[in-house]
This record gives sequence, C-alpha cells and structure tokens, in this order.
Amino acid sequence: MKIVGIVGSNADFSYNRLLLNFIAKKFKKLIDVEVLDIKDVPMFNQSNDQTDSDLIQHLNKKILAADGVIIATPEYNHSIPSALQSVLEWLSFRIHPLDGKPVMIVGASYDVQGSSRSQLHLRQVLDAPGVNAVVMPGNEFLLGEVHKAFDEERNLKDSETTQFLESCIKKFIRFINVVNVMDSPDGMKDLSSTEDLYATGSIDTTIEGINMSDDDWVEQAATKTNAVEGNTYVKLDRGILTVDQINQFLKSMPAELTYADSNNQFLYYNYKYEAEDMLAARRPEQVGNPLAECHPEKAFSGVAWVIQQLRSGKQDIVRTHVPTHGPDKFVVHSYQAVRDEDGNYLGINEYVRDIKPTIDWYLEQTGQQLTGGGVDAVSGATSKVDTVSGATVKDK
Repeated sequence: MKIVGIVGSNADFSYNRLLLNFIAKKFKKLIDVEVLDIKDVPMFNQSNDQTDSDLIQHLNKKILAADGVIIATPEYNHSIPSALQSVLEWLSFRIHPLDGKPVMIVGASYDVQGSSRSQLHLRQVLDAPGVNAVVMPGNEFLLGEVHKAFDEERNLKDSETTQFLESCIKKFIRFINVVNVMDSPDGMKDLSSTEDLYATGSIDTTIEGINMSDDDWVEQAATKTNAVEGNTYVKLDRGILTVDQINQFLKSMPAELTYADSNNQFLYYNYKYEAEDMLAARRPEQVGNPLAECHPEKAFSGVAWVIQQLRSGKQDIVRTHVPTHGPDKFVVHSYQAVRDEDGNYLGINEYVRDIKPTIDWYLEQTGQQLTGGGVDAVSGATSKVDTVSGATVKDK
C-alpha cells in the first residue's frame, strides 16, 4: 500500500519529518511511505500561478498515485504552519489531488498537548470545498514534548507510544480499504480492498501485544501464552498426543501444510524443508505475519478472491494447479475452509502436493494410462476449467 507522507513544516530541521521517517522505517512491512518536503514550495499567490511548476506538479502526481496521505503537522500559534496552508491552497486552486483521497493526520509539538489544536484546524481545511479530502475520524496521534521523544537513533523511546501509533496505522489501512470500496464501481472484481490481508483487526485467538512482522513472533507468542511443548500431552477430539508427536505427525504428511486464521494471520506450516526445496516456499520467520506480507502485491486480488470464496461459503475448497515446476511434477494447491461445529469460518488449511507420484503408482497398479484431450481414461468423465481460479474440476 503506497502512502505519501507530507511534512507540514518548511523548517530545515523538523520533528514532524522525524516522525514520518520513523513511520516509514518502523512500519515498512505494513505500508510503503514516501516522505515529501514542502520547504521549497513558494507561498500561494493567485496572481503568480505556480500550479504547473515542477515542485507543485511533483506533489500533485505523487498524491494522485498514492493510496493515502499522512500529513504531519506542528502547531504554530494554535494553528497549522503558513507553509502547509500555502501548499494546501496550491493543491486546491486549479488541481485537486486530495479530492476523495484518504488522509490521516499526525502531529508532533514541544507542547504537552502535541499539536491538538493545529490538527483540529487542519481537519477543517481538508474538509473545505476544493480540497475535499476524506480524513480519517478520531485516532489522533498527538506526540507531545517531542524534543524528549526520540532516542539517538531517531526511534521513539516509549514502547506504548509506538504501539498506539501502530494501531493508528493499521486503522488507517482499514479506512483506506473502506474508502476504496465506497468509490469502486459496481461489479468490481478486485476484492483485495475488502479482504483485510494486513490482519489489522483481531479475533478471540489473536495474541495481542506482539508485532506480527517480528521474525521471532513464534518465540514471543509462546512466552506470552505459556504455550506447551516437548513431551507435554495434548487432549484432542479423539486422541492424546504429545506436542512432539503432533509435530512429527504433521511433518510426515505427504503435503506442505499451512494454516492462516480468519483474521488472515499466517500461524503455522509443517516445517520440514528449507524454502528453496519446497513447492510453495515458506520461511520460519514468516510465521505470525499477516498474509499481505507473505504474497507479492500483484497477487493480493487472487488471494482475496480465494479467501472470500471460503469465508462466504460459496466454496469449501478451491484448487489450482501450478505448472511452473516442470513436466515431471503435477503440483496442486488446495485451499480448504476450516469451520467450527456451527459452520463459522475459522481460517484456511492450505495443502500443496505433487500428485504425479500417486498417479504414476495408480496407473502402474491398474495397468491403465492417461490420454490427451482432457479425458479421464479410467472413468470417462470429461473435465472443465474454472476460469476464475484456473483450477480443473471434475464433473460429477
């Protein structure tokens, strides 16, 4: 998700620039932030139109191309700086890149109130005719006494402040998705804006207080929940196994297994090979990540479509074949809905198999053979292709 961060000060040194740079660095796995300065933008003067200048057009194009905008404002005399007001006037004079654009406001100030009054004023400006930005309500991030807030490496010192900022960023992602859905035409096919692939929400089993993107999420989560391990027994529906036995049992499965919960958080895979030796690469440090961090952005729409099929109950299992492994493998990805006794969606059981060894064994045992033309020589059933997922489905 591409975000433009606008520094609301034209000063050579700005704590609000530090704040935006911190957001870009700390939350780079959630959002891609490009920080833009306004210090060289001329003051607004209708009689000397600078709309077509390189500086203003640069801002215009960057905002238009972004999914959302974060504006970081200091507070001068209970209001926003004149430089920021001037930029907003340029961006609402003959061009209107903020029209309908999701905007989040943050601010840092020497005062203990942390730019609260300037943020209120900025909301009013952004709501003005000609600007018409869609400003995220509430979720005010007010960084007071900013001269004490950063350490020598320009990171926020207080962990609770960082956690609150992270919650605001995640809510902004959800806000952008909501705005996109509202503005989308009827019959839209891209469901990535309706499915929260960044797992910004939570469910009953979400382990709170741990960054999903941390490489050691499993270790942190195990410590926080006092998770059992080793030879500790676990009572299952129809059996009792130790954790070690469960691990070995799952590793012995003739498939690569992955589980993601209904909040779209990747929670488990049966680790038995290194990523380069897997049919669908997984790495230990990915466990705990939101699904958005496990897929390239170009795949988001397809991932969201699969989840929506399962979540909505339209399908209980979606299958697709992956021909890129070569002619000596028949690799099938299966995505199966996990549901409780009442049918409530709990997540996805993804299992990936090369089915060619099984097919070869079956043909050898039966003396039968495959033929071309999409015909099953054993049953005579013809096949059809699911044009949405690319999965081959047998007629019944």
